[in-house]
Amino acid sequence: MLGRAVDDISTGSDSEYSKWWISWFLSSKGNEYFCEVEEDYILDRFNLTGLNNEVSNYAQALDLITDNLDDDIQDELRGALDVQARLLYGLIHARWIVTARGLAKMLDKFKRVDFGRCPRVLCQSQPLLPVGLSDTPYEKSVKLYCGRCEDVYSPKSSRHGSIDGAYFGTSFPHLLFLVYPSLLPPKTGPVDPTPTSRSIENDSSRKSRRVKEEPEISESLGETGSTASVALKAERYRPRIYGFQLNETAKLQRWQEAVRDRQILRLEALEDLS
Repeated sequence: MLGRAVDDISTGSDSEYSKWWISWFLSSKGNEYFCEVEEDYILDRFNLTGLNNEVSNYAQALDLITDNLDDDIQDELRGALDVQARLLYGLIHARWIVTARGLAKMLDKFKRVDFGRCPRVLCQSQPLLPVGLSDTPYEKSVKLYCGRCEDVYSPKSSRHGSIDGAYFGTSFPHLLFLVYPSLLPPKTGPVDPTPTSRSIENDSSRKSRRVKEEPEISESLGETGSTASVALKAERYRPRIYGFQLNETAKLQRWQEAVRDRQILRLEALEDLS
Protein backbone atom coordinates (compact mmCIF):
# COMPACT_ATOMS: atom_id res chain seq x y z
CA MET A 1 0.00 0.00 0.00
CA LEU A 2 2.85 2.33 0.82
CA GLY A 3 4.34 1.58 -2.56
CA ARG A 4 1.37 2.98 -4.51
CA ALA A 5 2.14 6.60 -3.70
CA VAL A 6 5.81 5.97 -4.40
CA ASP A 7 4.98 4.65 -7.87
CA ASP A 8 2.87 7.72 -8.62
CA ILE A 9 5.95 9.93 -8.38
CA SER A 10 7.69 8.24 -11.31
CA THR A 11 4.88 8.95 -13.83
CA GLY A 12 5.76 12.59 -14.57
CA SER A 13 6.80 13.77 -18.01
CA ASP A 14 10.12 15.39 -18.84
CA SER A 15 8.46 18.80 -19.13
CA GLU A 16 7.27 18.55 -15.54
CA TYR A 17 10.86 18.23 -14.40
CA SER A 18 11.56 21.71 -15.71
CA LYS A 19 9.85 22.93 -12.54
CA TRP A 20 11.55 22.73 -9.21
CA TRP A 21 11.16 19.16 -7.93
CA ILE A 22 9.59 20.15 -4.58
CA SER A 23 6.93 22.29 -6.30
CA TRP A 24 6.11 19.42 -8.62
CA PHE A 25 6.00 16.98 -5.73
CA LEU A 26 3.71 19.13 -3.58
CA SER A 27 1.32 19.71 -6.49
CA SER A 28 0.99 15.97 -7.16
CA LYS A 29 -2.30 14.41 -6.14
CA GLY A 30 -2.08 12.63 -2.79
CA ASN A 31 0.67 14.83 -1.34
CA GLU A 32 -1.62 17.45 0.21
CA TYR A 33 -0.45 16.60 3.75
CA PHE A 34 3.10 17.79 3.02
CA CYS A 35 4.31 21.36 3.38
CA GLU A 36 7.20 22.99 1.53
CA VAL A 37 10.57 22.57 3.19
CA GLU A 38 12.68 25.69 2.76
CA GLU A 39 15.67 25.30 0.46
CA ASP A 40 18.07 26.79 3.01
CA TYR A 41 17.11 24.04 5.46
CA ILE A 42 17.74 21.32 2.88
CA LEU A 43 21.09 22.77 1.80
CA ASP A 44 22.36 22.86 5.40
CA ARG A 45 24.02 19.43 5.61
CA PHE A 46 23.84 19.51 9.42
CA ASN A 47 20.06 19.13 9.17
CA LEU A 48 20.50 15.99 7.07
CA THR A 49 22.88 14.19 9.42
CA GLY A 50 22.42 10.43 9.25
CA LEU A 51 20.03 10.41 6.30
CA ASN A 52 22.76 9.17 3.97
CA ASN A 53 22.48 5.84 5.80
CA GLU A 54 18.72 5.71 5.19
CA VAL A 55 18.63 6.55 1.47
CA SER A 56 20.47 4.79 -1.32
CA ASN A 57 21.91 7.07 -4.02
CA TYR A 58 21.69 9.79 -1.39
CA ALA A 59 23.78 12.40 -3.22
CA GLN A 60 21.89 12.07 -6.50
CA ALA A 61 18.51 12.04 -4.73
CA LEU A 62 19.49 15.26 -2.95
CA ASP A 63 20.54 16.81 -6.26
CA LEU A 64 17.15 15.88 -7.73
CA ILE A 65 15.29 17.51 -4.83
CA THR A 66 17.32 20.70 -5.10
CA ASP A 67 17.08 20.73 -8.93
CA ASN A 68 20.81 20.22 -9.38
CA LEU A 69 20.69 16.81 -11.05
CA ASP A 70 22.70 16.39 -14.24
CA ASP A 71 20.39 16.46 -17.29
CA ASP A 72 22.30 13.57 -18.82
CA ILE A 73 20.93 11.11 -16.25
CA GLN A 74 19.13 8.36 -18.13
CA ASP A 75 15.35 8.12 -17.84
CA GLU A 76 15.39 4.70 -16.15
CA LEU A 77 17.83 5.92 -13.50
CA ARG A 78 15.76 9.05 -12.96
CA GLY A 79 12.69 6.89 -12.30
CA ALA A 80 14.57 5.01 -9.58
CA LEU A 81 15.87 8.28 -8.16
CA ASP A 82 12.30 9.56 -7.86
CA VAL A 83 11.59 6.84 -5.31
CA GLN A 84 14.70 7.70 -3.30
CA ALA A 85 14.02 11.43 -3.60
CA ARG A 86 10.54 10.93 -2.16
CA LEU A 87 12.00 8.95 0.73
CA LEU A 88 14.68 11.58 1.37
CA TYR A 89 12.22 14.47 1.18
CA GLY A 90 9.85 12.66 3.52
CA LEU A 91 12.55 12.13 6.14
CA ILE A 92 13.69 15.76 5.80
CA HIS A 93 10.05 16.83 6.08
CA ALA A 94 9.69 14.98 9.41
CA ARG A 95 12.63 16.97 10.80
CA TRP A 96 11.51 20.26 9.29
CA ILE A 97 7.97 20.29 10.70
CA VAL A 98 9.21 20.18 14.31
CA THR A 99 11.27 23.37 13.82
CA ALA A 100 9.75 26.78 14.56
CA ARG A 101 9.27 27.69 10.88
CA GLY A 102 8.03 24.23 10.01
CA LEU A 103 5.47 24.27 12.82
CA ALA A 104 4.21 27.64 11.57
CA LYS A 105 3.67 26.25 8.07
CA MET A 106 1.84 23.19 9.37
CA LEU A 107 -0.23 25.46 11.61
CA ASP A 108 -1.54 27.22 8.51
CA LYS A 109 -2.58 23.87 7.05
CA PHE A 110 -4.21 22.90 10.35
CA LYS A 111 -6.24 26.13 10.35
CA ARG A 112 -7.36 25.42 6.78
CA VAL A 113 -8.40 21.91 7.90
CA ASP A 114 -6.22 20.34 5.21
CA PHE A 115 -6.04 17.10 7.21
CA GLY A 116 -9.77 16.64 7.73
CA ARG A 117 -11.96 16.55 10.84
CA CYS A 118 -12.51 14.02 13.61
CA PRO A 119 -15.29 11.54 12.72
CA ARG A 120 -16.55 11.34 16.32
CA VAL A 121 -19.76 13.29 16.86
CA LEU A 122 -18.83 14.54 20.34
CA CYS A 123 -15.57 16.01 19.02
CA GLN A 124 -17.69 18.52 17.07
CA SER A 125 -15.63 18.41 13.85
CA GLN A 126 -12.28 19.00 15.55
CA PRO A 127 -9.52 19.45 12.91
CA LEU A 128 -6.98 16.63 12.77
CA LEU A 129 -3.19 16.53 12.52
CA PRO A 130 -0.99 13.90 10.81
CA VAL A 131 1.10 11.67 13.04
CA GLY A 132 3.32 8.64 12.58
CA LEU A 133 3.18 5.54 14.75
CA SER A 134 6.85 4.91 14.03
CA ASP A 135 9.83 7.09 13.14
CA THR A 136 11.29 4.30 11.00
CA PRO A 137 10.25 4.35 7.32
CA TYR A 138 8.25 1.49 5.75
CA GLU A 139 6.77 0.37 9.07
CA LYS A 140 3.49 2.25 9.59
CA SER A 141 1.35 4.47 7.38
CA VAL A 142 0.34 7.96 8.48
CA LYS A 143 -2.56 8.41 10.92
CA LEU A 144 -4.61 11.46 11.91
CA TYR A 145 -4.59 12.62 15.54
CA CYS A 146 -7.49 14.36 17.26
CA GLY A 147 -6.48 16.64 20.12
CA ARG A 148 -9.96 16.44 21.64
CA CYS A 149 -10.49 12.69 22.03
CA GLU A 150 -6.74 11.94 21.87
CA ASP A 151 -7.25 9.11 19.42
CA VAL A 152 -5.89 8.37 15.94
CA TYR A 153 -7.74 7.59 12.72
CA SER A 154 -6.90 6.36 9.25
CA PRO A 155 -7.22 8.88 6.40
CA LYS A 156 -10.36 8.54 4.27
CA SER A 157 -8.44 8.70 1.00
CA SER A 158 -6.41 5.65 -0.01
CA ARG A 159 -3.79 8.00 -1.49
CA HIS A 160 -3.31 9.68 1.87
CA GLY A 161 -3.49 6.34 3.66
CA SER A 162 -0.50 5.10 1.66
CA ILE A 163 1.78 7.89 2.94
CA ASP A 164 4.52 6.68 5.26
CA GLY A 165 3.99 7.81 8.85
CA ALA A 166 7.74 8.37 9.28
CA TYR A 167 7.40 11.42 7.00
CA PHE A 168 5.60 13.20 9.87
CA GLY A 169 7.08 11.45 12.90
CA THR A 170 5.61 10.51 16.25
CA SER A 171 6.17 13.88 17.96
CA PHE A 172 4.76 16.49 15.57
CA PRO A 173 1.12 17.03 16.68
CA HIS A 174 1.95 16.99 20.38
CA LEU A 175 4.83 19.43 19.91
CA LEU A 176 2.52 21.71 17.94
CA PHE A 177 0.05 21.84 20.84
CA LEU A 178 2.88 22.56 23.28
CA VAL A 179 4.14 25.46 21.17
CA TYR A 180 0.61 26.75 20.52
CA PRO A 181 -1.30 25.78 23.70
CA SER A 182 -4.29 27.95 22.76
CA LEU A 183 -5.04 25.46 19.96
CA LEU A 184 -5.46 22.54 22.34
CA PRO A 185 -9.21 21.83 22.37
CA PRO A 186 -10.99 21.52 25.75
CA LYS A 187 -12.14 18.13 26.94
CA THR A 188 -15.84 17.67 27.58
CA GLY A 189 -17.16 16.25 30.85
CA PRO A 190 -15.60 16.19 34.33
CA VAL A 191 -11.91 15.29 34.35
CA ASP A 192 -9.95 14.46 37.48
CA PRO A 193 -6.41 13.65 36.33
CA THR A 194 -5.31 12.81 39.88
CA PRO A 195 -5.82 9.09 40.61
CA THR A 196 -7.51 8.18 43.86
CA SER A 197 -5.58 6.57 46.68
CA ARG A 198 -7.50 3.35 46.19
CA SER A 199 -6.56 3.21 42.49
CA ILE A 200 -2.91 3.81 43.39
CA GLU A 201 -2.95 0.90 45.86
CA ASN A 202 -4.60 -1.47 43.40
CA ASP A 203 -2.63 -0.36 40.33
CA SER A 204 0.13 -2.96 40.62
CA SER A 205 -2.30 -5.81 41.31
CA ARG A 206 -4.44 -4.84 38.31
CA LYS A 207 -1.43 -4.69 36.01
CA SER A 208 -0.26 -8.12 37.16
CA ARG A 209 -3.75 -9.50 36.59
CA ARG A 210 -3.73 -8.11 33.02
CA VAL A 211 -0.42 -9.79 32.25
CA LYS A 212 -1.76 -13.08 33.60
CA GLU A 213 -5.08 -12.97 31.81
CA GLU A 214 -4.12 -11.61 28.39
CA PRO A 215 -2.38 -14.78 27.07
CA GLU A 216 -5.56 -16.76 27.83
CA ILE A 217 -7.78 -14.56 25.62
CA SER A 218 -9.37 -16.58 22.85
CA GLU A 219 -8.54 -15.62 19.27
CA SER A 220 -12.19 -16.03 18.24
CA LEU A 221 -13.46 -13.20 20.39
CA GLY A 222 -16.70 -13.03 18.50
CA GLU A 223 -17.61 -16.56 19.62
CA THR A 224 -16.11 -17.19 23.07
CA GLY A 225 -14.43 -13.95 24.20
CA SER A 226 -16.14 -11.98 26.95
CA THR A 227 -16.72 -8.23 26.88
CA ALA A 228 -14.23 -7.78 29.72
CA SER A 229 -11.59 -9.74 27.77
CA VAL A 230 -12.09 -7.56 24.71
CA ALA A 231 -11.77 -4.42 26.85
CA LEU A 232 -8.53 -5.70 28.39
CA LYS A 233 -7.05 -6.40 24.96
CA ALA A 234 -7.96 -2.99 23.48
CA GLU A 235 -4.92 -0.92 22.50
CA ARG A 236 -4.71 2.79 23.30
CA TYR A 237 -2.75 5.48 21.52
CA ARG A 238 -0.26 7.21 23.83
CA PRO A 239 0.97 10.69 22.79
CA ARG A 240 4.77 11.00 22.99
CA ILE A 241 7.40 13.60 22.20
CA TYR A 242 10.75 12.09 21.22
CA GLY A 243 9.68 8.86 22.93
CA PHE A 244 8.60 10.41 26.24
CA GLN A 245 4.99 10.63 27.38
CA LEU A 246 3.61 14.09 28.09
CA ASN A 247 3.31 14.70 31.85
CA GLU A 248 -0.24 16.07 31.92
CA THR A 249 -1.44 13.59 29.31
CA ALA A 250 0.15 10.72 31.21
CA LYS A 251 -1.70 11.76 34.39
CA LEU A 252 -4.96 11.99 32.50
CA GLN A 253 -4.41 8.57 30.98
CA ARG A 254 -3.75 7.05 34.40
CA TRP A 255 -7.12 8.45 35.53
CA GLN A 256 -8.79 7.11 32.38
CA GLU A 257 -7.26 3.66 32.93
CA ALA A 258 -8.48 3.66 36.54
CA VAL A 259 -12.00 4.39 35.29
CA ARG A 260 -11.65 1.65 32.68
CA ASP A 261 -10.48 -0.81 35.35
CA ARG A 262 -13.57 -0.08 37.43
CA GLN A 263 -15.80 -0.65 34.42
CA ILE A 264 -14.04 -3.93 33.63
CA LEU A 265 -14.57 -5.11 37.21
CA ARG A 266 -18.27 -4.31 36.85
CA LEU A 267 -18.43 -6.25 33.57
CA GLU A 268 -16.69 -9.24 35.14
CA ALA A 269 -19.12 -9.19 38.08
CA LEU A 270 -22.13 -9.06 35.72
CA GLU A 271 -20.72 -11.91 33.62
CA ASP A 272 -20.21 -14.02 36.74
CA LEU A 273 -23.88 -13.53 37.70
CA SER A 274 -25.16 -14.44 34.24
